[in-house]
Amino acid sequence: MPNIIPHIHFNGNTEEAFEFYRSVFGGTFSRLMRFKDLNNPDFAFPEDEQNKIMLIRLPIGESCVLSGSDVPNFLGVVNEEENRSKITISAASQAEAEALFNGLSAGGTVEMPLDEGPWGTYLGAFRDKFGIEWMVEYTAA
Repeated sequence: MPNIIPHIHFNGNTEEAFEFYRSVFGGTFSRLMRFKDLNNPDFAFPEDEQNKIMLIRLPIGESCVLSGSDVPNFLGVVNEEENRSKITISAASQAEAEALFNGLSAGGTVEMPLDEGPWGTYLGAFRDKFGIEWMVEYTAA
C-alpha cells in the first residue's frame, strides 16, 4: 500500500515553518538538504539561495512524513493566499486533537473551531501562520 507524503513549497521560510511543526509534533528531521548541497562544477545556486532548503522531511507518527522545500527564485514565488489543499491529521484521542489544533493554529486563522461534526467526528480547520491549511479530526472508536 503506498504512503502519501504531503509536500509544501515555501518562499524562503521552510526552515522556520518546519522548526515550528517540529515544536508541535516532536521528533527529528529524517532529511535536511540545502541548495548548496547540490552545487557542482556545471551549476551553482546564487549566493543568496545557498542556505535555502532543497528538501526537508519530518516523520510524524509511525507512517506519515511531512515534506517541504523553498522555491528557488528562478521558479517564481508561491502565492501564499491561494486556496491550497488541506493536510488532514487524524488524532488518536480528543486530547491529542486539541493539542495539535491549538499548537498548529497558533498565530494562524481558525476557519472552523474544533467541535462535533454532523457525522460524529470531532473536527476543526485552520490556516497556520505560514498559510498552510490544516484539518484536525478525531473519531471515537
